[in-house]
Amino acid sequence: MSVSLDGALQVLLPPGPGEPFLRLDRAAEATVDPGSVAVRDGVIAALAADDSAAVRVDCAGAAVVPGFVDCHTHLPFAGWRAVEYEQKVTGVSYEEITRSGGGIASSARALAESSDEDLLSRSRALRAEMLRSGTTTFEAKTGYGLSRAVEERLVRLGRELGADRVTGLFAHVVPPGYDAAAWMDEVEILARETDVDALDIFVESMAFGNADLERLGALAAEVGVPLRAHVEQFNANGSVPVALDLGARSVDHLACLTPADLPRLARSECGAVLLPGAELLGDEEVAPGRALADAGAIGVLATDFNPGTSPVQSLPLIIGIAVRRYGWTAREALIAATLNAAHVLDLAAERGSIEVGKRADLVVLDGPIEHVAYRFGHNPVAAVVEGGELVWVRPDQEWRVTR
Repeated sequence: MSVSLDGALQVLLPPGPGEPFLRLDRAAEATVDPGSVAVRDGVIAALAADDSAAVRVDCAGAAVVPGFVDCHTHLPFAGWRAVEYEQKVTGVSYEEITRSGGGIASSARALAESSDEDLLSRSRALRAEMLRSGTTTFEAKTGYGLSRAVEERLVRLGRELGADRVTGLFAHVVPPGYDAAAWMDEVEILARETDVDALDIFVESMAFGNADLERLGALAAEVGVPLRAHVEQFNANGSVPVALDLGARSVDHLACLTPADLPRLARSECGAVLLPGAELLGDEEVAPGRALADAGAIGVLATDFNPGTSPVQSLPLIIGIAVRRYGWTAREALIAATLNAAHVLDLAAERGSIEVGKRADLVVLDGPIEHVAYRFGHNPVAAVVEGGELVWVRPDQEWRVTR
């Protein structure tokens, strides 16, 4: 299919070709000038209109941005945990909920009770919601299995769901009947025997420690996949220097990041993945987003989409929270949810920015980029091009499309 996105008010372009990421202290170098984008054979063919395109989209008053990249989700999952949310908002801590059998254990029980067909049907419906919010690339994590067999099942289902990357969060929580060291033996078997694109670990008082992080880092290097880590979510555990020493691709959460660890993280090529949905809904500390951006970190935004701590699938909503709570500009937040998120998934060579030759994943917004955060809660996505195909148009925006 050939598609032409014509006459946009703004087209978000990187400062130069081939940037693998953009440190947020350089985000202002990205341009948002008027323009058009032509798509042919699944890739961006030109930064100009194509008069012969089979599908033309009138982008008057609109912005064209890269498709959003959600580099931290917990799909596929079963069920919701609304009761736990009510507990949290009335003063019960996540640690208390976890230790009383809620949290991850609750999701594990729901997963065990769901057939593959039901789980995939629900997850595909959620994936469709993500697409309507502009997410064209997403990562899926395991972690709700709590047994080797079910973790293997989650890897398979993540592939069947069509995730662009499947991450083995085998070290999510210590299952009943194990201590951390014994479960890490199972993690090692899973890492060697499953087809995952990265290995992840949750380092926290009710989960795993820095010694386990070191063990997983060595294992990731041995099997040849990137290391990622959930760190400093509820407490300052000193995990960021450990992860950096291990060459981690990302450190995620960072709500309790120790100020002394910030400069080294900002100088590294490790993505600082912030999850403001979890921070807001969990009433957590607020990650030092402004300080990370000013220091030149590879700032990244993701939903942390999961049934417990962040039941949020919309990256535009996440962008709105980040702009308000971190003091970020719209441009910083959009870079964090596109190119920098693609870097975390090792996909920046083909996705995450509008450049000739890259995969044509594009979002037409119904106004300027500044309105994504400003019109909080409104879905600004007018149309979505995924892999060169016009895959969704918001009903009230059909007037833009000529086929």
